[in-house]
Amino acid sequence: MRHHAQPLRPPTPPKLPPEGSENWPKPWAQMRTFSYQPSVYPAMLGDVSAGARPGDLVHVFDKNGRPFGAGLINIGARVPLRVIHHGDQPVDESIFTVLLHRAIDLRLGALDLPSKTDAFRVINSDADGLSGLIVDRFGDVLSVQVHCLGMWRRLPELLAPLHARLGTVRTVIEVDPGVAGNERIHVQEHRSDPVRSVKIREHGIRYEVDFEAGHKTGFFCDQRENRRRLAKWTKDKRVLDLCCYTGGFALAAKVLGGAAEVTAVDLDEKAIASAKRNANLNQARVEWVHCDAYPYARQMRKDGKKFDVVVLDPPKLIMGRDELEQQEGMEKYEDLNSLGIVITEPGGLLVTCSCSGQLSAEDFERMAIRSAHRVGRKLQFLDRTGAGEDHPVMSNCPESRYLKVLWARVF
Repeated sequence: MRHHAQPLRPPTPPKLPPEGSENWPKPWAQMRTFSYQPSVYPAMLGDVSAGARPGDLVHVFDKNGRPFGAGLINIGARVPLRVIHHGDQPVDESIFTVLLHRAIDLRLGALDLPSKTDAFRVINSDADGLSGLIVDRFGDVLSVQVHCLGMWRRLPELLAPLHARLGTVRTVIEVDPGVAGNERIHVQEHRSDPVRSVKIREHGIRYEVDFEAGHKTGFFCDQRENRRRLAKWTKDKRVLDLCCYTGGFALAAKVLGGAAEVTAVDLDEKAIASAKRNANLNQARVEWVHCDAYPYARQMRKDGKKFDVVVLDPPKLIMGRDELEQQEGMEKYEDLNSLGIVITEPGGLLVTCSCSGQLSAEDFERMAIRSAHRVGRKLQFLDRTGAGEDHPVMSNCPESRYLKVLWARVF
């Protein structure tokens, strides 16, 4: 059998660098598409100069070769470029110090947070120009989450001024294992101080932040102003806090608001144990229930039990952009909200929350409306709120406005 020789393909010519790039300061990266988003995904990124190391600060040029800004490069990561500065003026490593002090100035100056609490967010990632870095202050402890290699490399230089300005002395550092693998972060390079827990005060209520058992940075200070607001509605009321975590809303209702009865439910056994310790710190009587919120609410509906105030603050139920995941998450929200509405007294208050960043405020409100109408009830909306002012949102990253809270009376 004869085999015909395949014609030889001409060799692929070497890729030429962008025109004019020989004059660009190194290291550099070029955008393939125009976007003011801080997160530049692979399809949006063009050429990168030879020698640009993972985590380097690079000069960023637009697709036409004009200066565009500066960012942190990490080829191979899910987000290979994080733009921390937009503009045609070049910046150097000092930009990190400038952004850091700008963030601290907001919390200590205009917001004057230390006069209200010793637990607040100091750095809110993209909203403070420091993409991939989240820092919360809890008493004398900084709780740090790192999501990108560039911030990880600069952590020692950033922590020193943070401690100096805030008066903190200890650090707890957390990197999600999936993030560490994707970003190629060697977590053993920076070690946390041996801190198991710390006690904090918020609007006069004391809490213990447990860093070993807690979620994310240890305590959800984003709900601080919503907890205080709830207290205005709970005087002599029967309150149900579903998905109570460590008891933030429950204790605000009892200690600040003077609720007659407070029942708080969570499936996380460690969270309930922490909530009980928090109640003891404040000498507050709360009925803590270790149970899944859904069957508990169904049992209350079956028993005809109703509450004057119902708070629904579940963990994130929509985990990604996948259509099936979003549908399943939305069904969980509707189920929980329908149950919560049914067991709210007519004229009572429903406070329903979502921390799913993939769910818009408008879609969340439409979900709440569907949940009410499917059980023959109506909602009188009073307000829509979100995270406190220490969780700002930058205009080029509006999707970071993840927390949504609806306040409504049920009829």
